[in-house]
Amino acid sequence: MYGAILGDIVGSRFEFDRGDLSKDFEFITKDDKWTDDTVMTIAVAEALLEAGKDATVDEIEAACIKSMQKWGRKYSNAGYGSRFICWLSAKDPKPYGSYGNGSAMRVSAVGWLYDSLERTREVARATANVSHNHPEGIKGAECTAAVIYMGRTGSSLKEIEDYVIKEFGYDLSETLDQMRARHKHDESCMDTLPKALKSFFDGNSYEDVVRNAISLGGDTDTIAAIAGAMAEAYFGMSIQLKDECQKRLEKDMLKVIGKFSNNL
Repeated sequence: MYGAILGDIVGSRFEFDRGDLSKDFEFITKDDKWTDDTVMTIAVAEALLEAGKDATVDEIEAACIKSMQKWGRKYSNAGYGSRFICWLSAKDPKPYGSYGNGSAMRVSAVGWLYDSLERTREVARATANVSHNHPEGIKGAECTAAVIYMGRTGSSLKEIEDYVIKEFGYDLSETLDQMRARHKHDESCMDTLPKALKSFFDGNSYEDVVRNAISLGGDTDTIAAIAGAMAEAYFGMSIQLKDECQKRLEKDMLKVIGKFSNNL
């Protein structure tokens, strides 16, 4: 999960077009901080651990609601969207048809935990369905988790790209330069997933992928979180980058990550 979390941390200072659409920037600074992407990534990871690998879809959804509300209320100023804030405070939260990229930015733990692509996609659907139950929201979560699973289990970039196009239908014909030229702040899965995927497929290392994502502007923390999650699974991450990530996390977050790592 470090890939998603560090992508969020590095990308957060460039959100809302505070960068210059360039890959040339100081990668990590002392002021970089996590946002809601990190909080919800941790929440989903904890939910999956508490539910257990063999949990039913209903059990996974119940665990996600409980954990996401707990973490969201604890870190209430992390930058959530207005509708998700209402969901976090609801006594009986219901999905609200969202196709926002929140379903994809929080799903990275799913891609690491399960032993088959089919189970990975099933659980990804469940983590999205509790709030982001629009077909595009569910698709974004499934695609992200599937890429992570395939990346960590030895598939080639070509195999992953072919699978993404066949199974999820994302159009990856647009170049990164073309994406930069039309940049805007768009928090939908329909806009974010092609950008994150293209950043990943055109990259040659974890850091290069995250730089690609941030150079696109707009919702940079989430694009980088999703692309970074994919990149960690395929390219790996250096100990130095993981250390920089750990330095910026809270103790309770590190505890969940440690427990999660021990269950892989």
